[in-house]
Amino acid sequence: MTDVHKETIKVLNDLIETSKDGEAGFKDLAENTKNEHLRSVFTSRASDTASAAAELQSLVRGLGGEPETTTSVSGDLHRRWVDLKSAITGKDDAALLNEAERGEDVAKKSYSKALENQDLTPDIRAVIQKQYDGVLRNHDQIKALRDKARAEK
Repeated sequence: MTDVHKETIKVLNDLIETSKDGEAGFKDLAENTKNEHLRSVFTSRASDTASAAAELQSLVRGLGGEPETTTSVSGDLHRRWVDLKSAITGKDDAALLNEAERGEDVAKKSYSKALENQDLTPDIRAVIQKQYDGVLRNHDQIKALRDKARAEK
């Protein structure tokens, strides 16, 4: 396996971990809201990020690598912190959406960093760019919902 393949696999595995964190985070948020619309949004986003992770895992296998299958330690710690904070302060929609936006900020940063890698092949770069565009749409939707929830308080 070439060094370029190893580096590409590392980049993809980092994004898989980010996607797995997003999936787990959105599932957590869906479980913690009483708002049916938000539950639907969070459940849909969890499904989208699971699909993104599966697509990236397929690319890693195609390069002869072993795809990441778990969430990150930092993502796990963040979800536990959100659970603790929610138990203490309550689980209002604005707070949940704030945490969702924070997670999307992490995803934006991860995808942006991945796209800086000059060694990605055009086909892999296209997949990462497509997924990054989805992350941006998710972020904007979550931010708009959060702003609306804050205004309704």
